[in-house]
Amino acid sequence: MKRAVVLAGCTALVLSLADTGARAGGRDPGREVLGARDGWASEGTGTTGGSAADAAHVHTVTTWEEFRTALRDGGSAPRIIRVKGMIDAVSQGCEAFEAEGYDFRKYLAAYDPAVWGHDTPVRGEQEDLRAASAARQEAAVTADVPADTTIVGVGKRSGIRGGSLRIKGVDNVIVRNLTIEAPVDCFPQWDPTDDNGTGAWNSEYDGVVVHGSAHVWIDHNTLTDGRYPDSGLPAYFGKTYQRHDGLLDVVRGADRVTVSWNSFRDHDKTILIGNSDGAAATDTGKLRVTLHHNRFEGIVERAPRVRFGQVDSYNNHFVVTKDQKWGYVYGIGKESRLVAEHNAFTLAPGISPAKIFKKWSEAPVTAGNNHVNGRIVDLVAVHNAEIPAETLRSGAGWTPALRTEVDPPRAVPGIVGARAGAGRVC
Repeated sequence: MKRAVVLAGCTALVLSLADTGARAGGRDPGREVLGARDGWASEGTGTTGGSAADAAHVHTVTTWEEFRTALRDGGSAPRIIRVKGMIDAVSQGCEAFEAEGYDFRKYLAAYDPAVWGHDTPVRGEQEDLRAASAARQEAAVTADVPADTTIVGVGKRSGIRGGSLRIKGVDNVIVRNLTIEAPVDCFPQWDPTDDNGTGAWNSEYDGVVVHGSAHVWIDHNTLTDGRYPDSGLPAYFGKTYQRHDGLLDVVRGADRVTVSWNSFRDHDKTILIGNSDGAAATDTGKLRVTLHHNRFEGIVERAPRVRFGQVDSYNNHFVVTKDQKWGYVYGIGKESRLVAEHNAFTLAPGISPAKIFKKWSEAPVTAGNNHVNGRIVDLVAVHNAEIPAETLRSGAGWTPALRTEVDPPRAVPGIVGARAGAGRVC
């Protein structure tokens, strides 16, 4: 016999209580499921993750290998994986992945623009060895998450360092209460033709990637560069040796995703929704994502950048400090339909709210009742007035219906600051 109970003070959470389930007289975050009308992931069949798992499919893991084994074993049965403590996917260091003969100094010498130029992609022995080394790292740090799975951190200080959670081609996944330190790419590739022909270092591995999957709930996590901030990265060929990709990507026909009560901190390319302008065949009518009650601080861009999707962003708090590098918050991309309402922005003096939007392609946007430093600001109007070369059209053409209680934007900094992130499951 099962019954659903709405948790007091957490209107979007529902606890599935089975005979083999929650602790008597207490909560079990691994059994909680996404509540009704809580964003796009609640549409249709909803998102329950592994809440129906029997005792044999409830695992507590303390190492990366235990974690990956728990993901692989058990066939198609629902599972709950409890991560206890901080587990490290690259504890052996980058050297363990190096293919024999790879030498970064030789790589730099071979592809120095003074030698190689900027017209041709890199190729040759050292590039082949770099690619082989990168393949070894990918095999070691990527964890494939099966359908009907809940991954939940135990207590306040649990999570994953250097691993990439890949939710690919499956349905019904929950990821909660984890501190996720972004993977560090040990072997970035130099692309001499990138960045308007001046070259760039390109890295792989997202903290979490939702790839062609549906009904995914990402809740109460802290996602960050952690011990390896971009400020500590060196430069080669005059470009930052970028070793991070995204914190959270939703791509390649993924759909019905809710991202709630997370803390995104100290990262460059934060959230990408839709990875290519040429993906209309797979992405049109999908990439429906809700982001609410998340906190963004120390991020440079993509919070999120959107292509194609109907994205609802409400009650989020964005903090931009005086000395940080910053580009924009919302990237308006090809055929996107973004609704950004009831959000709060705390901008340091001298930072204009006109840069909150960045227009990449012609697409309409709805933006209403957003507060900047405690005052209502028409973000589209101020953008168009200050950046007329990127004029935005108002009116995304749809009205979000799948929302929990909408808080007044003036109260959002306090509410989100107190409750967003790992260790704060309400």
